[in-house]
Amino acid sequence: MNHHLGAHRGASAPRRSPTRILLSVPAAEADAFFPPETVRALEQLGEVTEIQPSALQDPDAFRAAAAGVHVFVTAWGFPRLDATRLALAPELRLVMHAASSVQTLVSDDFWAAGVQISQAGAAMASSVAELSLTFTLSLLRRTHRLDHALRSGRSWQEARAVERAREIRDARIAVIGASRTGRPYIETCRALGAEVRVYDPYLIPPDPLASLAVDLPDLLSWADVIAVHAPDTAESRGMIGAAEIAAIRDGGLFVNTARPSLVDMDALFEAVASGRIDAALDVFDIEPLPGDDRWRGLPNVLLTPHLGGASAGSRRRAGHIVVDEIRRHLAGQPLQHALTRTDLERMG
Repeated sequence: MNHHLGAHRGASAPRRSPTRILLSVPAAEADAFFPPETVRALEQLGEVTEIQPSALQDPDAFRAAAAGVHVFVTAWGFPRLDATRLALAPELRLVMHAASSVQTLVSDDFWAAGVQISQAGAAMASSVAELSLTFTLSLLRRTHRLDHALRSGRSWQEARAVERAREIRDARIAVIGASRTGRPYIETCRALGAEVRVYDPYLIPPDPLASLAVDLPDLLSWADVIAVHAPDTAESRGMIGAAEIAAIRDGGLFVNTARPSLVDMDALFEAVASGRIDAALDVFDIEPLPGDDRWRGLPNVLLTPHLGGASAGSRRRAGHIVVDEIRRHLAGQPLQHALTRTDLERMG
């Protein structure tokens, strides 16, 4: 598949026949992303065929579904678009990913083919930021410890003896990653009176957050709360190792709504299990989290099952982005959420 063909693939040219759109979103999420009104809007753009990602794993099934299709609308579980799959979809011009990360979807062959790709991750940014804020407030207010004390049968007075709650006003909050989820989190924390500092190697003037930038070791020892918002990239994986966790002050609070690969989860567990720090986690090394997982039994940890970006509102917004980006593509307009290979190296 040569670069000349790739350049032709990515272009949007007028067609006499209707645009053919393959909609492939897991059934559990389909209605959230594409309620009836969004499906109607999508159908106004072309001929829509809906097939579950699980039904596309077989190459023959994929060939039959992809024949003549111009646009793939994908989410989780869609087959990786390598040379073999791309050869089965010769009319493909656009991949519109309804979720965020496309790491498992694209390949070297995909980038060489020149197919346009866009994603709806921006729809989830405020939802993830809101969960991170919820975690932050809950840990500061000791909500997780108080709830556990009462549910485990401790007396009223014993429950009230939990270390006194703190407010977000004047709290020192360290944000790792001035990402699209980190930025609304920063904005809200500052609006509530917190003192915020940020670690992000790409944060430089004239970015308005550049004045908040601090080196990571200094940031960790300074903060009351550490909130992780960095993407999963080759550069960021393992950035919070045992030494960094040891640098967190006693009584520190650790929030991760980003990716577990950024953190030494064994070192974090030891610090939390010892009672030295508390944590709130939406992401884990193993998902789904096993029923007997070590994290489940700790009284000083708050856990949610990787749903930070999955609010009702964020799913609806993602569906709207899908429709709008396809409309732009068909009109020959620039995509608002297009991705390049270089983007992926920094975004994850």
